[in-house]
Amino acid sequence: MKNENAAATPEYAIAKIMVWWDMKDCPIPGGYNARRFRRSIEGAFNNLGYSGPVSITAYGDQTQTPDHLLHALSSTGIAIAHARSESTASLMYSDMVKWRGHNPPPATMMFISDQVDYVFSLDLIRLQQKTLYNLFLGYSVRSKAIAELLTSAEWRWEKLLWSTPVVNKHEEIISAMFYCKSCQFDCQSLEIFRNHLSSSKHAWQEVRKPTARQLAPVTRKWGRNYPAKPEYATAKIVVWWDMVDCPIPESFDATRVRPSLEGAFKNLGYSGPVSITAYGDQSQTPDHLLRGLSSTGIAVSHANSHRRLMRMISDLHTWLIKNPPPATIMLILDDVDDVFSNFVSGFQQKKKNNIFLAYPYRRYKMSAVVTSAEWLWESLLAGVYLSSSHHLLLLKSNYPVYELHLCFFLTVSETRRHVLQRCSQRGESTQMFDCKTCCFDCNSLDHFRKHLSSRKHKWGEYRIHADVLASKYDLERIRLGRELMEEDFEMNERVGKHLKRSRKTFRTGFRPFHDHLHLINRRA
Repeated sequence: MKNENAAATPEYAIAKIMVWWDMKDCPIPGGYNARRFRRSIEGAFNNLGYSGPVSITAYGDQTQTPDHLLHALSSTGIAIAHARSESTASLMYSDMVKWRGHNPPPATMMFISDQVDYVFSLDLIRLQQKTLYNLFLGYSVRSKAIAELLTSAEWRWEKLLWSTPVVNKHEEIISAMFYCKSCQFDCQSLEIFRNHLSSSKHAWQEVRKPTARQLAPVTRKWGRNYPAKPEYATAKIVVWWDMVDCPIPESFDATRVRPSLEGAFKNLGYSGPVSITAYGDQSQTPDHLLRGLSSTGIAVSHANSHRRLMRMISDLHTWLIKNPPPATIMLILDDVDDVFSNFVSGFQQKKKNNIFLAYPYRRYKMSAVVTSAEWLWESLLAGVYLSSSHHLLLLKSNYPVYELHLCFFLTVSETRRHVLQRCSQRGESTQMFDCKTCCFDCNSLDHFRKHLSSRKHKWGEYRIHADVLASKYDLERIRLGRELMEEDFEMNERVGKHLKRSRKTFRTGFRPFHDHLHLINRRA
């Protein structure tokens, strides 16, 4: 959401504007001239530079709305839709989806409702990532539940009502329609509309076939793995991999990670250059894994467990600023919804890139991030990325299981040779290690290991750990400053060296003295 209302950009300044208004959440207050409403809302738009044609539909239980309000609203061209209160949000949303299908961008959509955050925000965020429209919001009560949804302007209901009205914009009265969503009935006469709402046919229809109360998300049925679009087929692919959430399986050859990923990309039609960065506590990662990853051109980053995900977000943000679309971004981690969802879905509504996801377990809920492909991590490494037609062909051929695995192994081996050859042709380094704690990088695993075991690095890790503890459990330590932490660190170093000397002395010469003390204590 945005705190400030932005001026209209050229492509939206004269584009059409469609408004869906929930009259229950945002009612016309007593004593307010309903004929003023349309001119007030257009005045609010004009103040931001929007002058395109405006269409407004008001939803509510119109059996409870006085005739003078309906007549005043319809006389200014506002369409009136009857809907049961519990079905208003779902009907507004379904009408919006239909409208998007017939009105391509550039155009502006506006919701005047308090239900946006809690009822259809998630599906709307996903729709906006695929096809971006300008979005306005109006509400009587503001919520903070929808930080991912980007808007160009927002108003409180009372402020919107009393915006400076447009003068003499509509010189002739526009005939507005009246709709009954329960019966699929429409007319242009308030009297006929009232007669319909009071009819037995209408009452029976609302009982027999009530309108849906629950929203039916249209993006839930979207497929997961799509073939590459032309603009993304040869575009660069960048991969951010969390090795803590998605580790290399035991006995898996680390040199097959890159070929497995590129094989999955190639299966969907992606052939652009691939950059992969693996994040984790590399002090705990065996040398043979690091050597295997770096030998295939995968960059290895050491990040403290407390700051690992934040480092990934920071690097992703920097990369997005420096690299305009089109590109494909892949995230390999577990908690994309908890950490990356707000950032990625928000950025996707501004500058659209392709998004891939891989995770250790199938997600149980729909994500706010719209993806073009998703995989289970171990399935991705195992090569379960064949297209449905290819997979069906193999199954129909009655190949034994070991032959299917052999086919995959040969494919991966060929891909790996191609990857290494392509890396060498581009002149890229096949080894790069960096430490996010110390802003250190090198091309040698030995130098990298030496740095991770250095006193400078340990002090950096200790300082981060102390800061995290201070922020969580002991805020008073923040006021003690860095000097106290340095003293603690020095003390730990001295105590550690003293304990090492004591253990060595105990093993060599203090055992008889220890036995003597133990005997005295027993006699006492």
